[in-house]
Order: sequence, then C-alpha cells, then structure tokens
Amino acid sequence: MRVELVTIGDELLLGDTVNGNAAWIGRRLAEHGLEVTRSVVVGDELDVIIEAVTEALARADAVITTGGLGPTYDDLTRDALAKAAGAALVRDPGLERRLRERVAAAGRELQPMALRMADVPDGAGILVNSAGSAAGLRVELEGGAVYALPGVPFEMRTMIDEVVLPELAGEHRVARRTLRTALLWESVVATRLAPVEAMDGIKLAYLPDSPEVRIRISATGPDVEARLAEAERQARELLGDAVYGTGEETLDRVVHGLLAERSATVAAAESLTGGLIGAELTRMPGSSATFAGGIVAYATALKEQLLGVPADLLEAHGAVHPDVAAAMAVGVRERLGATYGVAVTGVAGPDAQDGRPVGTIFVGVASPGGEPRVASPSLPVSGTSPENRAVIRRMTVAHALEQLRRVILGLGTGPAQKE
Repeated sequence: MRVELVTIGDELLLGDTVNGNAAWIGRRLAEHGLEVTRSVVVGDELDVIIEAVTEALARADAVITTGGLGPTYDDLTRDALAKAAGAALVRDPGLERRLRERVAAAGRELQPMALRMADVPDGAGILVNSAGSAAGLRVELEGGAVYALPGVPFEMRTMIDEVVLPELAGEHRVARRTLRTALLWESVVATRLAPVEAMDGIKLAYLPDSPEVRIRISATGPDVEARLAEAERQARELLGDAVYGTGEETLDRVVHGLLAERSATVAAAESLTGGLIGAELTRMPGSSATFAGGIVAYATALKEQLLGVPADLLEAHGAVHPDVAAAMAVGVRERLGATYGVAVTGVAGPDAQDGRPVGTIFVGVASPGGEPRVASPSLPVSGTSPENRAVIRRMTVAHALEQLRRVILGLGTGPAQKE
C-alpha cells in the first residue's frame, strides 16, 4: 500500500505553522506497514489542491489530505474534491443536525457560515470526527481514494487511528525492531547490512543522529515474528559489538545498567566537554547510584591541581595528549573513590591547541586492577564554525560513554569505520 500526503494551508507555506501533521502521519502509517512515498504542501487554492491530489493518485494507492475542511471561505478542500470528482456539493442532514447540536450544547449561536462543514461532494463517504466539528471525507477518484481530514492535529490524529488506519491497514501485519549503534558511520552500517536488505519481506531504515545510527528493521508477510528474529540475528552478527542497545535504550542508560549489574560507579574528568559528560550521566532518574561525580578541569593548571596529572607531562606535551587523558582518568577515579574513571581532553576549536588540529580528542578510561585505556577516535568534522564546536563536544561525550561501555564489557576500543 503506497500512500501520498497532501497538507493544505497557506499558513504552512508561509511558515506561520510548522507542518507537524505530515511527520506524525508518516510515522504512524509506517508503524502499520503502509509506505508513505511522497508528501507535498499546497496553499489554499482550488486548482492547486485538485492538481496535487490527482497527481498523487496517479502514483499512489491512496491519498490523505489534511486541512481546508473548516467553515471559512478559504477552506477549499471539499470544493476541490467535488470538482475533481465531477460532483455537486450537497448539504448532509446528519452533519447539519450534529453541528446544530454541538453548538447548542456549547451555549452558542450557530453562524450560517459554519454550515459549510455540512456540505459534502455528492456520493462521498463521511468520516466521523469524534474529536471535533469538521467531518472527514472519503472521495473515490480515478486511481484510488482520497481521505480528507481536518488540519487540527488532535482531530486528525484521532481520525487516523479510529477511521483511516483500520481501512487502509486492514489485516496487514508488520513487526519492527530498532537496533542502536554507536560511532559507526551510516554508510558503514548500510554496507555491512546489505545481506539483510536482500532478505524477503525485510526493510531497513537508517536513522542517523550523530554520533549514532539507529537501524529500524521491519518485517512483513507470513511469519513476521520469525522473519524479524532472523533479520535481527543477522544484523547483530554483521554489526558485532557496535550494537549497544535496542528500542529506546540510550547509551547513558546502557552504561548505568552495566554499572548497576556490577554494583560499580564511575567518575568523570572533563576538559573540552566542560561538564557535558556529567550532565549526560545524570539525565536518568536514579543515576546517583552509579555516577559518583565529576571534575571539570578546563584550565591546564587544574589538571595537575585537581587530578594529579604530572606537571612534567603537561609541560612536555600540553593538555591534549593521550597520557594526559590516562592520568586524568586515574586521578578522578582515585579522588572520587569510583570503580571506573572516564576522562576526555581535546580540541573543540575554533583554533588548534598544543599543535593538535581541531577535532583531536583523547578518551581515557581507568578501571580496577589494570592500566588505563586511551582511545583517539577520528571525528568526521572539520572547520572552525560554532556548529562544529558543538558537534565535536557532543561526539566526545558519546565516545566517552562508548569507551566506558567497552571497558566494562571487556571489549576492544571499537569497530573500524572501513567499509
């Protein structure tokens, strides 16, 4: 089932209203195995609405429109659908009676203009709007059906769930699972998962949000649960330990869970991130059980004073050095009495530091009974814009949490980005 969306309203084109309806409908239909192949926005013009709907039906099995069903003269969806169908607009007695009853119950006087909401193209199906006044319409045109819904978000969502989805989705079954990976580029993930893409009844969607990529696996057809389980098994095998969680699990929650299982704690020493690691590790309720605290040693001198980084090391190499990251991790672990210490130092920009280019970061993790581990990941950013600085800092937080996860689990420093 291929569906196209046509959202209607000058306010959407002019930016006065954000088009959240299209995003919500797309997600909702996808959850039920319906493929949204195109989404367009048009203004309140009769011929433009007709053109958008008829062109959409030439490609899709069904079209959903939102907006233009209100009582004012710029609400033209019902007029456009009537003209497209070659039908007259007729007053529906049931809709008129419902409008009068709603207005009377609210203690208001019915305005004649409001009765426009009782006019429907002759022969159209009426879609009940249990959340508002404007009924929806189902109009059969050449090529398929048009489902016209109000633009008010709450009303539209109610009608999608109560009316449209039961008709369009029917008995079609779809099962989904989302895997979460950290620190792999989207192209690398897609390349590795090519065999899964080729499986019958399986569709993958890649949802990048630097520095992670979520992979949504959808299975359709008979035995969807078995298909999904096999696709997930193969995906995990191909991605290896880059998969850190599923569904709504975030990296900070996974780390807290691993620490809690071991009755362990972590402390953070931060330079370029300026407290962002601590903020991430305290986002989850109950995080005080596993996060001991942090030290933001932004100035070079404070790395010696607060964390015990050797002065000769700082003098010889500056603050951005792998040995400095290691010493910071050891220092914060010892000073705050935590099981693990995680530390970051680097160059967020806009200028180079200690001979190191922007984007250089070192992540140190100290654990009980072993030498500290240091990773120096390559960040796919360059330049000196403020946006890049924010990206570098955000990615550094993710690298710190991922390296901590890997140390806790006894994994290597991370998968290669090579495709």
